[in-house]
Amino acid sequence: MKSNRLIKFSVFLFLFFAAYSLAWSEPLTKWTGKVVGISDGDTITVMKDGKGEKIRLAEIDCPEKAQPFGAKAKKFTSDLSFGKEVTVAPSNIDKYGRIVAQIILPDGTSLNDNLVKNGFAWQYKAYSSSKRLADIEAEAKKDKAGLWADANPVAPWKWRHGNAENNTRPDNALVASGSATYHGNLNSRIFHSQTCRYFNCKNCTAVFNSREEAINAGYRPCKICSP
Repeated sequence: MKSNRLIKFSVFLFLFFAAYSLAWSEPLTKWTGKVVGISDGDTITVMKDGKGEKIRLAEIDCPEKAQPFGAKAKKFTSDLSFGKEVTVAPSNIDKYGRIVAQIILPDGTSLNDNLVKNGFAWQYKAYSSSKRLADIEAEAKKDKAGLWADANPVAPWKWRHGNAENNTRPDNALVASGSATYHGNLNSRIFHSQTCRYFNCKNCTAVFNSREEAINAGYRPCKICSP
């Protein structure tokens, strides 16, 4: 009796893991579809079998939305791919369930490579050992393309894990020194000067040291304080 239950349970486990493996291996097939959404510079949505699949671009990392050049990276990706038929070449599934892939544009070039070449993304070295991509990044850096024109560009993985708190929460020391000139509202994407009554509002936790930095991060000036 116990032996039969054990056999049935073993069969169940085999079938479950077989189905699980099949479900996860299916997206790793190359396909062509229309780009219907741009979340940010390195995340897009491509149609497949009548539904949108979220794609994380492989081997690269674009600036976050609140970082300098984050908005420009998104616009660059949109200009090159939105509404176009692209080829998705998957390599993996990330921990968020997104397909990780190379995106081949209608002209045969890689969207991933184009972002690095034009200075709107870093090679994500934690997930890429490509010498070709490293050479593309080195050339972009030498030409001061895109974000490389910044005096001190911060890689997004460092910004997220090492500097995210400093960039998303008002720093009293910066405010006191006059360095934290503007605060941005994460919800409305509007930034305010220190003289504005909304400067320290609940959602005004993005800190910018210049008007240009705030605008490059995708924020709009407040109509009340006109920063």
